[in-house]
Amino acid sequence: MKDILITGGAGFVGANLTLELQNRFPEARITVLDDFRVGKFKNLLGFKGDCLAYNVAGQDWLPWAKTQNWDHIFHLASITDTTVLDECKMMNENIEGFRNILELASEKKASVVWASSAATYGNVDKPVREEDAGAPNNIYGFSKWVMEGLARKYFGKVKKVVGLRYFNVFGPGEYYKGHAASMIYQLTVQIMAGKSPRIFKDGEQKRDHIYVKDVVAATIQAHQSKENTVLNLGTGTATSFNAVISAINEALGTDVKPEFFENPFSFYQNFTQADMSRHKAMTGFTCKYTTREGIIDYVRNHLLKRPLAEMKIKTIENRDYSPQPTGIKG
Repeated sequence: MKDILITGGAGFVGANLTLELQNRFPEARITVLDDFRVGKFKNLLGFKGDCLAYNVAGQDWLPWAKTQNWDHIFHLASITDTTVLDECKMMNENIEGFRNILELASEKKASVVWASSAATYGNVDKPVREEDAGAPNNIYGFSKWVMEGLARKYFGKVKKVVGLRYFNVFGPGEYYKGHAASMIYQLTVQIMAGKSPRIFKDGEQKRDHIYVKDVVAATIQAHQSKENTVLNLGTGTATSFNAVISAINEALGTDVKPEFFENPFSFYQNFTQADMSRHKAMTGFTCKYTTREGIIDYVRNHLLKRPLAEMKIKTIENRDYSPQPTGIKG
């Protein structure tokens, strides 16, 4: 890899990806495009490349970008908070930003790896294969589903287009996401603060929680895909929140029991699990970490080394669930 553009490169997954690419390809020219509304500069400490502070859905950054050579584009910039209810804003930023990237990649003959989401599946009760998607139950999932259709229109126009349906990602770099940080992060912080971890009744909702270190490895490896496609990216195993708390307790050396409360979300996914067979066949990727192993590494080697005061979050019971106004504000 020589000339790399990473959108959303100051965000959680994006910053991990940026720093790993810099480590693997020290001679590459790496540019981050991020408007820094959600992404934070602290995620990029140690980065030696260039940064463009623009919203990918806008046009201001494109004239300069079109004067540059790009051979690989990683597109991670989007609104990812599934509780955002402003449908116009979600659709505009996610889809039009991706359209800009695909047009740029088409002109520059670059390959594109981009972040789709397991939210494209909606409510399911079994491991999902790629062909099972198409019934999202929130606007975020719908925006990603539309983006997948848009990507297909550029098959043959772009050097390569590979979408990855990220499942439930956790790990270092999500500290600044607040309520949108993973439940693994939020539950760990609650226990570290001496509180009981609060989860929805009865704690047996299951998620395919995948460690960000595996997500980064798979995202880089996706450029080796045998064809233009969309692939699942999870561990292939569903883990209950009760089991998550057990792993956190193991990592911390504690034995704190959860406190249960009613789920306020009508659009909540109670189960996610990726079938990873097609992904493995296309790229050869397999996860290095199980969910439990990822939690233990995350807690012991990252969270325990951070001051607790830096990891305060707004607990879920105190959040405002009222509908948000629609339309994009100027």
